[in-house]
Amino acid sequence: MTEMIRIQKLLSGWGIASRRAIEELINAGRIEIDGEKLCSQGFLIDPDNPPVIKIDGKLLKKPADRKSAIYVLHKPANVVSTMSDELGRKSIKDILPPGRRLYPVGRLDMDSTGLLLVTDNGELTNRLLHPSFKVEKEYVVRIEGATLNREEKTRFRQGIELEEGKTAPCTLIQHRDPHLFTVILREGKKRQIKRMFEMLDRKVVQLHRIRFGPIKLGNLKPGQMRQLTPAETGELMKEAGMAGKKNC
Repeated sequence: MTEMIRIQKLLSGWGIASRRAIEELINAGRIEIDGEKLCSQGFLIDPDNPPVIKIDGKLLKKPADRKSAIYVLHKPANVVSTMSDELGRKSIKDILPPGRRLYPVGRLDMDSTGLLLVTDNGELTNRLLHPSFKVEKEYVVRIEGATLNREEKTRFRQGIELEEGKTAPCTLIQHRDPHLFTVILREGKKRQIKRMFEMLDRKVVQLHRIRFGPIKLGNLKPGQMRQLTPAETGELMKEAGMAGKKNC
């Protein structure tokens, strides 16, 4: 007997969107199951015999089996890291290749730059963003004003109290330029680095991500992207606890 799975997992596995995005679609009443509006986040589905599923009236079809695509994108400044923008701003959809459903693994602020993973593997996306896996993300950050003193650096590394709670311990390395820092996080709260510096009365003027787990940005130029090598894919899957998974 096939194990029933939640609709979020099914549709993210089909490459429709991330689990979080699917939950938002359910909340907005945009998903129908066998002609009825879906109202439950925990709706279970037989993946081998799915019902008729529609989003905004459009019928969804189970994709043919194929290997997942995982890319590294160098997100430029002034580009939102979503697939659409209601304000009409340029989004990463304008950069990604057509013909395949791809979506970002997490986000970077519009004015932030650097490494953004994009994929059609919903399970991988969910795991890479889940705090329990503690996948490292490395940034180069520039602040304005006075640099941090020793006490402030210690406070930053041990965790800063934000509205939703204290941040986890992180790595902070100051460069020779006293206003330039490397920050390595193992969690991903919204606008976390900027908010941490704000709590110390500093403003971040540049934020550039150079690494996500074992994947490095390298010499990709803004707007450029490349597909992961088989070795990189294996390392990333291992980091997400998915080593040995098929169709990856």
